[in-house]
Amino acid sequence: MKRKLLLLAACFSFALTPLAMAESAEDLFYQGVNAEKKGNYNQAAKLFEQACHGGVAEGCFNLGLLYDNGQGVKQNYAQAAKLYEQACHGGIAQGCYNLGVLYEKGQGVKQNYAQAAKLWEQACHGGVARGCYNLGVLYDNGQGVKQDYAQAAKLYEKACHGGDAKGCFNLGVLYHNGQGVKQNHAQAAKLVEQACHGGVAQGCYNLGNSYYKGQGVKQNYAQAAKLWEQVCHGGYAEGCYNLGVLYGKGQGKRQDLSSAKEYYGKACNLGYQNGCNWYKKLNIKGY
Repeated sequence: MKRKLLLLAACFSFALTPLAMAESAEDLFYQGVNAEKKGNYNQAAKLFEQACHGGVAEGCFNLGLLYDNGQGVKQNYAQAAKLYEQACHGGIAQGCYNLGVLYEKGQGVKQNYAQAAKLWEQACHGGVARGCYNLGVLYDNGQGVKQDYAQAAKLYEKACHGGDAKGCFNLGVLYHNGQGVKQNHAQAAKLVEQACHGGVAQGCYNLGNSYYKGQGVKQNYAQAAKLWEQVCHGGYAEGCYNLGVLYGKGQGKRQDLSSAKEYYGKACNLGYQNGCNWYKKLNIKGY
C-alpha cells in the first residue's frame, strides 16, 4: 500500500477567542483581533503585545503568529517560539502545537524531535487533532521517541476521530501492513475511504488499489477507475498512470489505447517515468 504520510508541520494561523480575563487586557486583545481582520497587522501586534503582558495567553499566541509569519513585525522565529511557549504555559494547546512545529523544523530553536514530541503530546491532550497526528508520525518513524507502531496507531486513531483525515489515512496503512494492529484489509479500506472523503488524494489512490486488487472490498475495476480518475484530475501522477493501464487492458473501461496513451502522457507530464515509457511505446505504434 502507498507509504504513510509524513509530518504536516504547519502552524495554526487563526485568531483565538479569549477565555475569561482581566477586562482591560481582554479589550486590548479584541481590539487586536479587529485590527488584524482589517489588515492592520502593525497595530494588531502592538495590541496583542499589551494583551500578552496583561496575562492574556491568547494575545501571546496571536503575537507569536505575527512574528512567525512576518506580519506587522519583522519575521522572527525565535521571538515566535518564546511567545508560543508563553501561550502553551497559559493553557493554549495550539501554542504547544506551534512550538512543536518550530522544534521539529529547527526554526528559532535548535531542532529537537524529543521536545517536539513532548509539545505535540500536550497539544494532543488539549484537543488538537493535528498534534496527535504529528506525534503518531514520530512514533511511526522513531523520531524523538522509541519506534512504536501500536502507539502510533492509537494516536492516528485519536487524530482520525478528531477530524484529521491524514490520521485516518496513516491508520489505514498500518491496518493494511499489520503494523501495531492486526492486519485487516477491510478496516484499511474503510479508513482510506474516510481519508479520501477528507480530501487526502493518497487515500483515494489507495482505495482504488483496494478495489483493483479486491483487498478488503469486492474487486471492482470500474470503481478503481473512478477513484484513479479523481486523483489524476487532482494532479496525482500514479492515478493517471493506473488509469492508463485500465484503458490499455480494458478493465473497468472500454479498451482504448489512444486514451491509455493520453493518461500515460499526463502521468509523464507530472513526473512519473513509467508514464513516459508507455507513452513512448504507444506513440511508436501509432496511437
